[in-house]
Amino acid sequence: MDDGSVAGASDADLLARHVDGDPDAFAEIVRRHRDRLWAVALRTLGDREEAADAVQDALVSAYRAAHTFRGRSAVTTWLHRITVNACLDRARKTASRRTSPVADTERLEQLLDPHESAEAPAERDELHRQLIEALHALPPEQRAALVLVDMQGYPVAEAARMLGVPTGTVKSRCARGRARLLPLLSHLHPTGGDNVPPGRGRNRTQGTSVPPAAGPNDADAVKGGGGRA
Repeated sequence: MDDGSVAGASDADLLARHVDGDPDAFAEIVRRHRDRLWAVALRTLGDREEAADAVQDALVSAYRAAHTFRGRSAVTTWLHRITVNACLDRARKTASRRTSPVADTERLEQLLDPHESAEAPAERDELHRQLIEALHALPPEQRAALVLVDMQGYPVAEAARMLGVPTGTVKSRCARGRARLLPLLSHLHPTGGDNVPPGRGRNRTQGTSVPPAAGPNDADAVKGGGGRA
């Protein structure tokens, strides 16, 4: 199969080809979707190494479980569900070990805008720090819902499919998360904290590119192993 036929195939076709033994099909799926999966993982976990490991774990799981895909949702929805579940598993495991939700300044600077320069204005760094500290005060499930809906801009119905829960559950998690965030973030808005979802518009970086040294590469994901990228 030539590169053109792989690049022109649909996600579902690529997954079917992977199941049938095509050695290039899954690498193309990774190339198409890794950036967005990385952005979701980084915002959900707030830690570059944890996010890279979660994406790697998710891609390895997807690689191995491709034969279970039944086409009831889009491939990208299926991948997001696996990635979010990997993130939530890691968040639950690390929550009890952390003395503070986020303690690394470099990680904070990268979280909402992974490519922002280290020379960004101090005021923006401080806003990022406070926003992420507030976000990571939420339970992992509420945090994941807000990342998908308010920060990544997915419709509630799509986020529900990614999380594997009813739409009402996503709405409830978002509402509760916003209610908990507003008192913590009201001083950041000159209007006194009107109901402005975190990250709406300015901080939404859908399709953010994975920094070369932080995300899993295609070869690692395809060959498995689950190691750190």
